[in-house]
This record gives sequence, structure tokens and C-alpha cells, in this order.
Amino acid sequence: MEKALLISIQLKTDKDYWRIEDISAELEELASSTSVEIVENVICICDRATSNYLIGKGKVEEIAFIANEESVDVVIFSHDLSGTQQRNLENALGRKTIDRTQLILDIFSRRARSPEGKMQVELAQLEYLLPRLSGKGVMLSDLGGGIGTRGPGETKLELERRSARRKIDKLKEDLKNTRLHRAAMRKKRKNNNLPLVALVGYTSAGKSTLLNLLTASTQATSEKLFTTLDPLSKSLSLANGQNIIVSDTVGFLHNLPHHLIEAFKATLEEVVEADLLIHVLDVADLRLILHNQAVLSVLEELGALDKPILVVLNKIDLVSDRSWSEVTQKGFTDSIFLSAKTGENLDALLAKLIEHFSGLMLSLKITIPHSRMELVDFFYRQAKIKKINYLQKGINISLDISRAFFNKIEKDKDIKIIY
Repeated sequence: MEKALLISIQLKTDKDYWRIEDISAELEELASSTSVEIVENVICICDRATSNYLIGKGKVEEIAFIANEESVDVVIFSHDLSGTQQRNLENALGRKTIDRTQLILDIFSRRARSPEGKMQVELAQLEYLLPRLSGKGVMLSDLGGGIGTRGPGETKLELERRSARRKIDKLKEDLKNTRLHRAAMRKKRKNNNLPLVALVGYTSAGKSTLLNLLTASTQATSEKLFTTLDPLSKSLSLANGQNIIVSDTVGFLHNLPHHLIEAFKATLEEVVEADLLIHVLDVADLRLILHNQAVLSVLEELGALDKPILVVLNKIDLVSDRSWSEVTQKGFTDSIFLSAKTGENLDALLAKLIEHFSGLMLSLKITIPHSRMELVDFFYRQAKIKKINYLQKGINISLDISRAFFNKIEKDKDIKIIY
């Protein structure tokens, strides 16, 4: 296991609403999601960034001393480093040095399971590394084994750049085909008038646990960050007979790198195309407000901020004080408090979903002949039967049915609509 020294930085010139304590805590959470042993987290508050090291030379010497004393293998910075800064720091510290984006990419590479997820991670890695290839970057052949290792010499530089550009072009083409496949699936869903609900939120807010609760699925869950990289969509039948699709999505993060969002656009299109977003927030996390702002920023970048959003304040099972006084004063008064782990308040969420999609349902009374008994089974599966009477002249059924299925049956001559 590698020993890691964390460097949490706050630049006074940054227009950021995160305190150094929050930056430091999240860097530890990110590092803990990999197989490293954290030996120390050094706080560094600077007036402004320097071009050679990002931080001052005196602080670099202090970090070098700690790294030597603790026999550190890798130094991880909370801020992104330019190629020049990274090389200078590695020379000064004599150790592998990576930044926050490289750390996130390393976590993503560990979590990706599907071919699509792996392609998206590789694309993000290559686009991050390409401008940094100057003789001491990461060897492209080593991408599968992690990030941050030393790379090729100057004689191989142009070869590496050409190889990177070819791989980027190939990955983009492959992902374009994936997006076309997803578009075809969405078109099929829209033709069936199946509403799409996308679960969005900060990483580790409990989106996958909520998906499992709603749809009885078995999506992997963990307290570690970015457990879900590969989206999973499941159907959900509401109590009023409405069928919807619920999709789990990759977790968001404060200052999520733009090129990472670009690489994962094929996956994040589920958010852009959704009819309703369920924004899951961890109510037990003291950074609740910060996480909310970070998610809204990503939604804005995706062009999805104008979507209907239902906020779920999750993990109430971890909160001892149920007064909610501080939370409700900060803009969440219309939200649903819920525990995806225990199921507490699930009924309230389901009621909200029924209310939101109620306009897609019709209440009807119909009559069908006894010779069409297969329709009874169809209505039990695709609608909500409220009352059924088997009479001599036929079968009378009172039901709630989606407009989509009504459009499919209204031309059936054996189905007589009473009202």
C-alpha cells in the first residue's frame, strides 16, 4: 500500500465558497477511496498561485521534509497542477506528485465495469494527459495500471502525442455510437410514453440505495465515493398504474473537471433527457448546502437546471435531531425527508411521484366481452383496476390507465368506453 501525503490548498484569489476545512476533508475522502495510507494532511493557505510550484518555495521545502521523514510514496494536491508545476514539484520532492483531477480519474478507473464506462474513463484520462506530455508525464501504456507514474523521454514525445490523439479520436467515435444507441432506446421509451426519472446528486448521497429501494434492484452500494459509474435504469410501477423508468447516474462533485463531464456525456444524457430529476442530498452531512450548490452548478453546465426537480433529503436514519430547524431555513422546506436505507418516508416520495405524473393517467369505465379475457390480464399488468364486475352481457371494469396505453386500446372494437 502506497503512503500518501495530502496537500490541501486554499488560494485567496479563488472565488470559491468552500472553506479550507471542507477542501481538506473531501481530499481525505477521495484519497481514502483508493488503496493509499494517508500519513498527513498539510494545510496550505496562499495569497495567490505561483507559476513554478503553485505554492511558495518555503512550503515546498516543508513538504519535502515531511515526505522524507514519513517515507511517502505519493504527494496529492487538492488543486489542479499544470504540467510545469507537476514536473517541478516531482523534481523538488523526489516523489510521484499528482493533483485532484488525477486522483479522481484514478478512482474512476477503479470503479468502471462496463465497456462504456471504461471508454469514458480512458477518454477523460487521455484528454487530461495530452497537454501535459512533455517528456515526464504518464506513459499511455500505463493508463490501465493507474495514474501519476513517470513517462517517456523526449525522443518518444511526438509518438506519444500522436498515439494519444488517435486513441482520443477512436474513443470519441465509439462513444458516439453508444450515444446513438442510447438515443434509440430513449425514442422507444418515448413512443411508449414511459416517463424517465433520473436520480442525481453528490457522490455518496445514497442514489443507488434509493434506486434499490424503489425498484427492488441490486445496484452495488458503498460509503466510498463514486461507487456508481455505469448507469442503471429500472422500471417502477406506481400505485395508480403509471409505469416509469428510474435511472441511477454517476455522482457529482465540487469543481468536477469539465473534461470529465464532457467524457461522460453519453451517460449524463439520461439527466438531460429526464422528465423529472430526483436530487438526493445527504442530510447528515454538514456540507449539505455546499453539496447542493455543487450539484446545481453541474446541472447548469449540462443545461438541465430548468428540469422539474424533486429534492430528497436522505439518510435521516443518521440524524438524531429531527427538528429540521436549520435545514428548513436553508431552502428545503418543500423537500422530502427520507431514509433509503430503512425505507422511512418512502410513501411520501411515491405519493409525490404519483402527483407529478398524474396528468399522464386517465380514469375510465369500460366494458369488454367475455371472449376477450386476455384483456383483463393486460389491464391488471398495465393499469390500476379499481373495480371489476363479471356480468352476463360482459365485463365492466373501472380503472386508471396511462394515456399511452389508452391510445393503443381505444380503437379496439371490443372495448366499449362508458366514460
